[in-house]
Amino acid sequence: MNKVCEHILQGQEIFVGLEDSKKTWALCVRSGGAIIHETRMPADYENLRNYFNNKFPKCSIKVIYEAGFGGFSLHDQLEADGWNCIVTPPNRVMEEKCQRKKNDRNDCRRLAKNLENNDYSSCFVPNKEQREDRQLSRLYGQIQSDLVRVRNRVRRYLEFHGLDKQFPPGRWTGRHYRELKEKLEVMGLDSSLRKSFQILLTEMDQLRELKTELLRELRDLAKTERYQKTVEILKSVPGIGPLTAIRLALEWGDISRFKRKEDFASFFRADAK
Repeated sequence: MNKVCEHILQGQEIFVGLEDSKKTWALCVRSGGAIIHETRMPADYENLRNYFNNKFPKCSIKVIYEAGFGGFSLHDQLEADGWNCIVTPPNRVMEEKCQRKKNDRNDCRRLAKNLENNDYSSCFVPNKEQREDRQLSRLYGQIQSDLVRVRNRVRRYLEFHGLDKQFPPGRWTGRHYRELKEKLEVMGLDSSLRKSFQILLTEMDQLRELKTELLRELRDLAKTERYQKTVEILKSVPGIGPLTAIRLALEWGDISRFKRKEDFASFFRADAK
């Protein structure tokens, strides 16, 4: 392989399809329209760096992998070492019609071929700071979903045990759940059912506290220099308040990267799926 690199691939661009998993990476390396090497290795970046440095020391390396559980840390490491990296959406990777068997070897071959043929879509990769800031917004959404789940469970418990007639129908506000806690104390419930409701209501209180804490963090983030201007622009749109503005700013990033309104519309549709 070293002789191949020295005499055939020197100064050439090679295309690497990498199939990412938690424990191992499968790689397919192409150049000149053909597969020149395939390998598997433990999923540790130092192994990948040594592989490239030892096998392709004088080659221009371009890597592609599918966005997934590992996020963009691999992308950051490759780019920091001077190697071009493309992160592609899994649902946009072109499939060969004759390919019916899915495994890591076939997947990394497909990725490498698509990369060499320039037949791929790429994800926008926010910088590390924005990705970390964005986690606050996503956690806020998850906590909100958890809160709705617990509230729904409380309502279902009331219905299942025939207690719902003692409470108002329709949509409840936070006030209704606070009143529920007081009413359950004087309803003479058996200890097991009372304990079940107490645990659910305690979880609800904890989630509300976490939601409030995250909301405070997001509002503070909206006032920072890196987001303040974008937030103010978004707030100028009717119906968009500070919370929605900072969450949109975190998810969309710098919208100046979109050269045409059609590009932004395309991104918006893909992001909504």
